[in-house]
Amino acid sequence: MFILLSVYHQHFPWYLALIWALIMSSNILFQKILLMLMSLLVVAWMIFMISQNSRKFWSALNLPISLYHWNNFTVSSETKTTLSPLKSPTETELKIKRIKEKLDQLIPPRPFTHVNTTTSAAHSRVTILNPQDTYCRGDQLDILVEVRDHLGRRKEYGGDFLRARMSSPALKAGASGKVTDFNNGTYLVSFTLFWEGQVSLSLLLIHPSEGVSALWRARNQGYDRVIFKGKFVNGTSQVFTECGLTPISSAELCEYLETRDQEAFYCVRPQHMPCEALTHMTTKNREISYLTVKEKSLFNRSNVGVEMMKHLKHINVSQCYQRENIKEKCQIGMKVPVPGGYTLEGRWITTFCNQTQFNTIKIKDCLKGKLIYLLGDSTLRQWIYYLPKVVKTLKFFDLHGTGVFKKHLLLDAERHTQIQWKKHSYPFVTMQLYSVIEEGYIPREIDRIPGDRNTAISITLGQHFRLFPIDIFIRRAINVRKAIERLFLRSPATKVILKTENIREMHSNTESFGDFHGYIQYLTMKDIFKDLNVGVIDAWDMTIAYGTNNVHPPDHVIGNQINMFLNYIC
Repeated sequence: MFILLSVYHQHFPWYLALIWALIMSSNILFQKILLMLMSLLVVAWMIFMISQNSRKFWSALNLPISLYHWNNFTVSSETKTTLSPLKSPTETELKIKRIKEKLDQLIPPRPFTHVNTTTSAAHSRVTILNPQDTYCRGDQLDILVEVRDHLGRRKEYGGDFLRARMSSPALKAGASGKVTDFNNGTYLVSFTLFWEGQVSLSLLLIHPSEGVSALWRARNQGYDRVIFKGKFVNGTSQVFTECGLTPISSAELCEYLETRDQEAFYCVRPQHMPCEALTHMTTKNREISYLTVKEKSLFNRSNVGVEMMKHLKHINVSQCYQRENIKEKCQIGMKVPVPGGYTLEGRWITTFCNQTQFNTIKIKDCLKGKLIYLLGDSTLRQWIYYLPKVVKTLKFFDLHGTGVFKKHLLLDAERHTQIQWKKHSYPFVTMQLYSVIEEGYIPREIDRIPGDRNTAISITLGQHFRLFPIDIFIRRAINVRKAIERLFLRSPATKVILKTENIREMHSNTESFGDFHGYIQYLTMKDIFKDLNVGVIDAWDMTIAYGTNNVHPPDHVIGNQINMFLNYIC
């Protein structure tokens, strides 16, 4: 105590000094009492001093650790650098990873030593289950398929890319069949007999499972199948440099980054020009393949799209007596089954909703006061070319663009109708030079649309993505979904309709453009948007039913796609 009093004598309070004097001058008993009192007061005073100036107190005692210093240590910049965890993957990156893992499970590696061990259409066995002389309209016809290799041996795994279709050419009728893979070398092919008459059945072996596996591996191996060339303009000077979806070598780059959606595009920076001078883009295909010579043999013309039901005769379907189920009117949010419809006399008839057939007068009435945005590729641009042929009051408005990939605008001023087509952004693959001045990814375009009950948006993605690893497509589809969700927050009455991909030519550069890539994107698209309140035009199902095998189907198919769109918005 005496040490403490001497240390703090300058701050010793007067009342403690007075008590000390009384102690020294009083009798022994009184001294003891006062001494105890003095001790309590000293302790209380010390606590008060510590609370007022704890830093000075611990410094005076020269203690090495204090709570204050510990707090400073944990938030110091040096500690943040050394102790902070690695950057966590974003929600989108985690979704991409999960979807890719699901697809990898769907398409496992299938190495092969010789073509003879791959699936053979000729040696596989096809059996109609419960065959009948005559079937009734509406019946389901099931066929069991046992696949075998070229040596006639039963295969023990699935994964073949098969396409089932039934048709009656005289009736201009067609529908897709449903293929169920049991992953043990057997498949169930189911046809719903939608119309009466003589019906032909078809099951094409597009690719054996070994070819599917090779295409999947090759697709995800590189981003360099396409050479992008960007045109930079500065006054009278112009220069082309190489561009791409990933950074190009070690050159100094212009980076065009959509930060929120983590979408990026890169160009080699031209000398003496700013990055903002990029005005146009063109592409060409690079002569590169990630398939082995042995794998390439699986995609020879004679091995793609081989018929497996050559020996099956046609079947006869009668009307029989059947009550028609009353269906709801087609509307946004309905789940689309497979098959979702069929063609009869060239007309698409849906199986899941009550569909209206729009003639010219009904189309005009439907479009009155509508603001329609078509966002996607040239398969959606076909719509904006088709509509003025039917509705003569719709006229193109010149926006002073050049080429077929410029923004297109249709107007009917009297009916206050506006229809706009705009291409989706990178990757957009064409040898034609196209402007990127107003380039915008579809999510950004959706964000610019205010929306209301008379606004409708149709979106398609796919054909231009087939040449690149699947993560590019998955990311874009997820970002489109997020943009639609933001749109619905500000305008839940806006109608959004997704058009899936068309099937295309059977024998056009299978590694880059083949329908296997489109089918995987079709499945992915359906998975990403499955619980969103949007309409779906299943162009994949529809173009199989029509048997078009053309990336740009004829007008009668386009007209039926548009008819489905009008059913959703009116």
